[in-house]
Amino acid sequence: MESFGSIECFVRSAEGGSFAEAARHLSLTPAAVGKSVAKLEVRLGVRLFQRSTRRLTLTEAGKLFLEEVSTSLITIQNAVANLASAQGRPVGTLKVSMGTVFGNRYVVPLLGEFLQRFPDISPDWHFDNRQVDLIGQGFDAAIGGGFELPQGVVARKLAPAHRVLVASPAYLAQRLPVLVPEDLARCNGILIRSPQTGRIRSWQLTNRLREQRPLVLKPRMTMSDSEAACHASAQGLGISLVSMPMAVPFLDSGELQRVLPDWYIDDGNISLYYAEHKLLPGKTRAFIEFIIEQFAAQQLGQRFSAI
Repeated sequence: MESFGSIECFVRSAEGGSFAEAARHLSLTPAAVGKSVAKLEVRLGVRLFQRSTRRLTLTEAGKLFLEEVSTSLITIQNAVANLASAQGRPVGTLKVSMGTVFGNRYVVPLLGEFLQRFPDISPDWHFDNRQVDLIGQGFDAAIGGGFELPQGVVARKLAPAHRVLVASPAYLAQRLPVLVPEDLARCNGILIRSPQTGRIRSWQLTNRLREQRPLVLKPRMTMSDSEAACHASAQGLGISLVSMPMAVPFLDSGELQRVLPDWYIDDGNISLYYAEHKLLPGKTRAFIEFIIEQFAAQQLGQRFSAI
């Protein structure tokens, strides 16, 4: 039987595309990883990688071997981690990615209770508005919306990802009423630039009857952050289209109010993303169940709905 360590070196090298990337993941040197993979190739009698100065490329044999061993490797690692749990409790470093503002506003406040329940888990939380490579970068879970689902990753819906139009009461009081989507064309727009592409997206408004209208605002300024757009709108500078999680505190305080409250944009779901395994690590399962429980208890799904 091939050594567990050699197979793990092979899998991590295939995922990362280099011995150096695998070495960072495994806390080894690139030379040690390369030597381990080379020994594995000698034992198997086949070449698993085509090597170049820039990148490793799997051979046909390597692709077949990766398909056979990668899932089993993760299952074994998870089983070992669960058995190693402190007195049966979830244990280990929990690496999670989430949006900066969303995470600070809705997830970080849950941290105290989470650690009271699971004192042997060490959070390693990353705040970034870009999609991460969940498996390749070693994340246990991610929270966000609009993620592409690569093979081996599943999503659990937490809440709808709705966007709404908001403005300050003072801004709206000084202008003709906005009664239909076509009225927006004469209003100052605070537009959101995508942090991923740098572009301003085109949106289609939807109402409760599923009718659609194009969203057209007179550009006044652009921003790359929904919370910043909320603050700008609260100063009476125009109408902004923002995600409901960002809008809720401003709507609750009365600083902002919805414009065309029967209209919104459906941008999918806010979900929990994690690797699909028959045997999840205890720390990951604990986090997933805790977040789902807390979202339900606080009725965040209903609060984030624009309908």
